[in-house]
Amino acid sequence: METRQAVHEAALRLTLEHGFENVTVEAIADAANISRRTFSNYFAGKEDALLYGDEQTLHTLVQRVREQPAGLAAWPALRGALDGLFDEHGDGDRELHRRTRLALRHPSLLARQLASRFRLESELSLAVAERDQPDDVSPEMVTAAFLAGLHVATQWWCAEHASRPLRELIHEALDQIDRPFG
Repeated sequence: METRQAVHEAALRLTLEHGFENVTVEAIADAANISRRTFSNYFAGKEDALLYGDEQTLHTLVQRVREQPAGLAAWPALRGALDGLFDEHGDGDRELHRRTRLALRHPSLLARQLASRFRLESELSLAVAERDQPDDVSPEMVTAAFLAGLHVATQWWCAEHASRPLRELIHEALDQIDRPFG
């Protein structure tokens, strides 16, 4: 875990300093004081190294949904889990803002981010399926609506150059779709 984090941080730092196109796997490995082979043991490419923080956050969200109080319906469990993450990590850090803006500017990063989120969406849907759902609404639909709210709020946050806290924007977005799931 420490090596993955070190590689992620090196990848992010080098990308911000030199631009995504100008950073190589070799440069990231050197900056993290590991070999190219060790890099390959942890990540398939520089995109994966850059997006490691996003993946970890989404894995933690799945875990936090499962940790919500028994009997709590799916939508409140999702919101409670997210609020717990904000309580632990703050209202949206600069690193997340940087990673998100990078992904929006680089198609290969965006494609890798979408592929990772698709896999994690399935995991989150399984956690949601363990909870009560609104009548006739599938766990996948609840999950998709929730993630869509996060996506829109993150776009607002980037467009506003993080002038408002991400947490505030997420609550605003989720409130707009909340009534059918609350």
